[in-house]
Amino acid sequence: MALRKTDHAGVFTDGSWLYTRNLVPGVSVYGEGLSREGDAEYRRWDANRSKLAAYLKRGGRIWPFEATTSLLYLGAGSGTTVSHLSDICSRGSIMAIEVSPRSFRDLVTVAERRTNLLPLLGDASQPSTYRQHVEPVDVLYQDVAQRDQEGIFLKNVDFLRPGGTGFLIVKSRSTDVAAKPADVYARIERALSDWGLQVIDVRTLDPFETDHAAVVVRKRNPHG
Repeated sequence: MALRKTDHAGVFTDGSWLYTRNLVPGVSVYGEGLSREGDAEYRRWDANRSKLAAYLKRGGRIWPFEATTSLLYLGAGSGTTVSHLSDICSRGSIMAIEVSPRSFRDLVTVAERRTNLLPLLGDASQPSTYRQHVEPVDVLYQDVAQRDQEGIFLKNVDFLRPGGTGFLIVKSRSTDVAAKPADVYARIERALSDWGLQVIDVRTLDPFETDHAAVVVRKRNPHG
């Protein structure tokens, strides 16, 4: 295997698969393949299991994640995507919010070996319940399957530093099962723009995730 760096910090490829350098060598999080090259170990990042990997495979161009990035992740689940971001943001910090006790147990297991990952059992629609635990962050990432996805996202935008980047993974069927996905994405894009966020990328995730899109925004800096 010959891996090469991509244009996205912390992400590697062998030409077909994506990889991140394993922060915890020898440990697979969700059954993904592990490969060694030189003195490093890499984890295969499956775009069929991670919507952020799907975003990259679909040509996503916005990439605010670096080694020292601070991140608030809403809807962390069992930790699939979060674990790869933990690899990438190796000297940063990730506050991972998850509402399901069952998924949260798996997330805690992942975090036990990753000092940059801080799991918190909580409801993303009620940010007041975890506000005291979250410092201002560089990136806000949301993957929550609830109806008012943009409303939940906007409730959490206060955590995002001016100039920071937000990723809203839109699940159109959770928002409106009868509407065309493209109409749902356009409505949410308008809602975020009307709030004052700058929409910098909108990308559907088919065929990796049917009826999903990533809406990427930047929080405007009031000082220009």
